[in-house]
Amino acid sequence: MRTNDRLVRTAGPSVSSKRRGPHSRRPLALRSASTMSAAGGIPTMQEPETHQIEGRDERVGSRALVATAVAIGVLYLAGAVALGTPPGAADTGTQVVAWFQEHRDGVRWSVWAITVQAPFFALMFALQRRLLPAPHRDVFFIGAIAIVVATAVQAWIWGGLALHADRLEPATARTVLDVGVFWGPVLTGATTTMMAPVTVLALRRQAGLPWWLGVLGAVAFVEQAVETITIFGSTGFTEPGGAMNLQLGAGLVVSWMLAFAMWGGVRGRAHSLVG
Repeated sequence: MRTNDRLVRTAGPSVSSKRRGPHSRRPLALRSASTMSAAGGIPTMQEPETHQIEGRDERVGSRALVATAVAIGVLYLAGAVALGTPPGAADTGTQVVAWFQEHRDGVRWSVWAITVQAPFFALMFALQRRLLPAPHRDVFFIGAIAIVVATAVQAWIWGGLALHADRLEPATARTVLDVGVFWGPVLTGATTTMMAPVTVLALRRQAGLPWWLGVLGAVAFVEQAVETITIFGSTGFTEPGGAMNLQLGAGLVVSWMLAFAMWGGVRGRAHSLVG
């Protein structure tokens, strides 16, 4: 009797249905989609296949991650160019007022660039988090969120000083900026939190991360750890908000973040977030 490509209507529960219980019957099944079991020739539906590799799905790369990294890079450069060289921790209140009066428009464009970057950073960090196993992804994400929040607070301070630059009092400007310049020194805690789990995994050649990303992360991590000395600085290269924070440290961290994003967008495999 031919059974292929024929619809078979069952009058009652099959043997496999009885094993599952009275409430899980299959009243209609495509004969061509079923397979014969080894014991008794009982037809059973073929289960759909899932393709996973060591807990990871088989999707490689992400165009969204690449596009987001490019957008962040462009906005970061635009904001840095608009801001220029900010006043230093050793500048007097009068010098601070004069600088803001001269660069008020540039400061506000820089604040705009930071504001527009926020959703791009959120998307980038969320997509990067999927490339990591637990608990590394959670530690990475906590550091990333801290960076976004701290940068937003920094933008409030600079935007506020630029709003009425022509009416700033020297003492007030110097005091408020003193709060703002500690963004860089304190941010090192968030950046090291973000980079550490990825760097450890990459150096151990785990989670599919490239070794070169671990080397770059180790360099940036060590620099950020050393950069905490800017908390105690007052003048020169190690002053808070100075060249060590805004040029050396920021350059290394941003380079690492974009390198991680570009690699993830091209070669990264997303890990299952279950469990």
